[in-house]
Amino acid sequence: MAGENVSSVSDAGKAKAGEEADARQRSTIGFPYEDLNSAFEIAQAIHNHVGLGDCEDDQLASWTKQSPKSSGYRMQLAATRMFGLMESVGGRYRLTDLGRAVVDPQRARDARVRAFLNVPLYVAVFEKYKGGVLPPTAAFERDIQSLGVAEKMKDRARRYLERSAEQAGFFEQGRDRLVRPGVREMAEAPPPAAAEEPHVQAKGGGGGGDMEGFHPFVQGLLKTLPEPDTEWASSARVKWLQTAANIFDLIYKGDGGGIVVSGARADRSPRPHDHE
Repeated sequence: MAGENVSSVSDAGKAKAGEEADARQRSTIGFPYEDLNSAFEIAQAIHNHVGLGDCEDDQLASWTKQSPKSSGYRMQLAATRMFGLMESVGGRYRLTDLGRAVVDPQRARDARVRAFLNVPLYVAVFEKYKGGVLPPTAAFERDIQSLGVAEKMKDRARRYLERSAEQAGFFEQGRDRLVRPGVREMAEAPPPAAAEEPHVQAKGGGGGGDMEGFHPFVQGLLKTLPEPDTEWASSARVKWLQTAANIFDLIYKGDGGGIVVSGARADRSPRPHDHE
């Protein structure tokens, strides 16, 4: 009897796997089996360990504490590719331009929006309901099915769509409608007057006030500095410094990665020389 039970459980598992495989085959529109945060986890792991480099399958699985052969890990990889955050080249994984943007705090908001709209089902739903109100769950799932999702997968597809929409900011105006989030571009500070500010000398000793000798990321970062003697909130300073740390992590080698900038204030207690 015990053998029969084991056999029946095994057969049931195979039947369920077969049903899901069959359901996926009948779907005619692409959608991931994980949400956007799950894809971000993979992108963050690649960024933290190899930056702009690439990695092997077993490395990435180890970094995310998974088995490289587990179905959950394989679905997570597939979702990361579908959101456009990662690509596979010669059996090795590396971040796309969008993947590098999504792990950059300064560009993450816009990157998450673009990642959400990379998914065929999600962009189809967004275009269908743009400017309107989402229907109740049952009607919403029927509409998802009409767009090409297999009948047996419509509930799962809806749940991952809603989670990803929340994570990308599309529900900021309420969960009854999909509204593309606004992305505020950081304004560049006006160039300082030559007579008032010392020029930034190019790396290598070149003259003038240009920044041609610096990496483009550093040039862009320096351009966002506010003018001296103007208000600059502590939270904005922390964000700028964290962005600098992330950029240095990308363009320099060494073990300096993973630096986190906090807003803790320094100890300002008087020192003996302060009264001299």
